[in-house]
This record gives sequence, C-alpha cells and structure tokens, in this order.
Amino acid sequence: MRNALILSALLLAAPVLALAQGLAPGEARVTPVFDHPLPDLPGRSLRGVLVEYGPGGASPPHDHAPSAFIAATVLEGAIRSRLNDGPERVFRAGEHFVEHPGDHHAVSANASDSAPAKLLAVFVVKTAETVLTTPARR
Repeated sequence: MRNALILSALLLAAPVLALAQGLAPGEARVTPVFDHPLPDLPGRSLRGVLVEYGPGGASPPHDHAPSAFIAATVLEGAIRSRLNDGPERVFRAGEHFVEHPGDHHAVSANASDSAPAKLLAVFVVKTAETVLTTPARR
C-alpha cells in the first residue's frame, strides 16, 4: 500500500510540478497539490504540498498538524533540514526524509544561495485537521 500511495502522490503532483515558476532569491512558496480521503483509513487523508525555495530561501521554524506523518522528497536542488533537536542535514534531489507526529521542524531551507530547490511533502493526516503548518510555538 505504501508504494501505491507514493506513486499516486507523484502522479497527482505532476501537473503542478510542470507549471511551477522560478522564485527570486530568498523567496519561498508553498502550493497545495492534492487532498484525497483514504478509503482504507477512515478519517484520514493523503495531502500533498509542493515547497519551493528560491536561492537562499527558507521557511521559518514550524510545527505540523498533530496527527501528521510526512514523507518529504527533494525534487530539485538540495534542502537543509533539522527536526527537533537533531542534527541539521542536507538532502539532495531524489532523497527523502520523514517527520513523525509532534516533530518540530526547526530548519527547512534551500542549501544553495545560487540555485532553486523544491520538495514534495506528502502528509497522512486526520481529515478534520485542515491547517497543516503553524509557526513554531517553541
């Protein structure tokens, strides 16, 4: 089922990925890509979000919906990421990381000051939770 979910997410994201435009240095853009209830998991949905960073772009520290399990795949460039109090890591195109419910995303940024970066974040989340990201409360 996991592979089917990932394949579905990528197929649904293809039209949005094809339309994405470049960003100016320091800019960040988050675009919802899809939102589908999971028929085998009542009360849960699969949601996809395209996160794009211009050169040097970053998101402020943030938290996600309490029930959110997230698989993020870097589509282009390289992304710096740090969860909770763990080490900061760089993920390159084709690599992925996961976030568990309750994780704090302390760093999410383009690792390059000269090239753009993109990632696709796929959420498995309670359908009733409509706000996926909130500024850090810590």
